[in-house]
Amino acid sequence: MNLTLQSGALPTFLLERLVAATGATAVEPRPPQIVRLLNARRTPEFDALIPLIEGEKLDWAFSQANQTLTDFGLICFDMDSTLITIECIDELADFADKKAEVSAVTEAAMRGEIDYRESLRRRLALLAGLDARVLARVFSERLQLANGARELLAAAQAAGLRTAILSGGFTYFTERLRIELGFDFATSNELEISGGKLTGHVLGEIIDGEAKARHLRRLRDQLGLQKAQVIAVGDGANDLPMLAESGLAVAYHAKPATRAKAEVAINFGGLDSLLNLFA
Repeated sequence: MNLTLQSGALPTFLLERLVAATGATAVEPRPPQIVRLLNARRTPEFDALIPLIEGEKLDWAFSQANQTLTDFGLICFDMDSTLITIECIDELADFADKKAEVSAVTEAAMRGEIDYRESLRRRLALLAGLDARVLARVFSERLQLANGARELLAAAQAAGLRTAILSGGFTYFTERLRIELGFDFATSNELEISGGKLTGHVLGEIIDGEAKARHLRRLRDQLGLQKAQVIAVGDGANDLPMLAESGLAVAYHAKPATRAKAEVAINFGGLDSLLNLFA
């Protein structure tokens, strides 16, 4: 394994401690602001240094030596606060003057403090009666792609990877992103609309963390891939089952519990900084 640190300057004192903590056999600087520790192991001593690493505004990643992007066959993204910069349900709630209430439940769910299904029911109930036309306004006025999202997606597609959005968000947004960005697959929750208004419910299966993992496995099997050939990118507790089904788990601007379970933690760079692991 190699340990890659990027997005900031690595102080000498921290480099020395990281070499000792991981047992790295060599240090390979790669401009600009990328340092790779060769033959490094993730250890409890490394984990104890994570607050110092993040205090220096450094992203970190453990990956297989000599691995290229073409070694993978599938990359799966969470949508809200990962592929895009917003939580769509919070922005919908803003049009109902209930953003603070909904955002508080969203944050608790992301930290894993509330079961996702229960959190979704609570939040949707607050949106009952909202004019469905605000969906278009959120998409056109507030939805922005995360930094580096287009670049990472383009590189993955050029390398022959299939691409998927696996989201606990809503089909109104995932389907438009799938078409606009050329994703191969998208799975999310379908909002129920009656009389031009949100009912406060979803149609069919609720896509929670376990459903995301199940859909990832389905895609993996359909494509004839091994676990090691899958990259998954997410930010919250709801993404942990999906990340566990991947060969390279990427925590993007994620909650601490999610970062703790990932091989890659991108807190300061854009999504395209993932590509530096394969350079």
